[in-house]
Amino acid sequence: MCDIWRIQKAEEIRPEDFDKLIGPLRQLKVRWVVFTGGEPELNSNLFLYAARLRAEGMRVTILTAGLLLADHAQAIASNIDDLIVSLDGPRELHDRIRRVPDAFDRLGRGIAKVRQYRPDIPLHGRCTVQKLNRSSLRETIAAAKNLGLHSISFLAADVSSNAFNHAHGSEHQRREHVALNVEESAELEAEIEAVIQNNRSDVDSGFISENPDKLRRIGRHFRADLGQLPHIAPRCNAPWSSAVIDSSGNVQPCFFHPPLGNLRDQTLGEILNGPIALQFRNDLDIAHNTVCRRCVCSLYVSH
Repeated sequence: MCDIWRIQKAEEIRPEDFDKLIGPLRQLKVRWVVFTGGEPELNSNLFLYAARLRAEGMRVTILTAGLLLADHAQAIASNIDDLIVSLDGPRELHDRIRRVPDAFDRLGRGIAKVRQYRPDIPLHGRCTVQKLNRSSLRETIAAAKNLGLHSISFLAADVSSNAFNHAHGSEHQRREHVALNVEESAELEAEIEAVIQNNRSDVDSGFISENPDKLRRIGRHFRADLGQLPHIAPRCNAPWSSAVIDSSGNVQPCFFHPPLGNLRDQTLGEILNGPIALQFRNDLDIAHNTVCRRCVCSLYVSH
């Protein structure tokens, strides 16, 4: 689902860049920082950065595939507030989608080791729904429980944008290997209804993060991708409440819209409150914007 692994020359946020970032983060009163990737645990300074952010009173989350959890268990327990791990299905299916032998068991061993150091650390799962796991949502929920996760969330695979290094891949390949056809969309919708009916207590308790309408929206997304329904933008205020900073210093209003500037030229505050960003937010009509209407990963922060 993500093509960041295709990048030939890896970059990471440098210490000198991070030093310049701390002041603006403080001035902007940032409350929550999420390290994602690629794989954030590959950044050689990740836990130094996390410790400094937490010292500023910011919540720090890692979104990870979980393959390196065991190697960094003690550092994670000491420097991270909570973890979100990618979970694609039960053992065999997860390994198949990850294309990594023993990926599920490595994830499980990593979770267990982190908990040895910090038993109460919040651990959540995130499943990207696509062709291979379309009929396995209930099995994925069961796998999340077996791993001892506190919740599981679902989102549709992105098959059309240039985010996550997709510009370097092929939309045709994504549609062939990830998107759903008409019959598969019907199977997914049936699976979603089964989740809503058979796992209602998990929905009501919040173990499944999405309510029934949000779960059904995943099915509608694939129908819209097939041209059977119109694309409808989700409720979102990401450009007004958050920002994405990539390893090269680009600052984006979200994962899907183009950069507003680069930290090697301006400070974060100058970018987010500068003329380009102000004009972007002033002109953005989420309900009618073509990028927003195809969004699979919306964010709404209640202030």
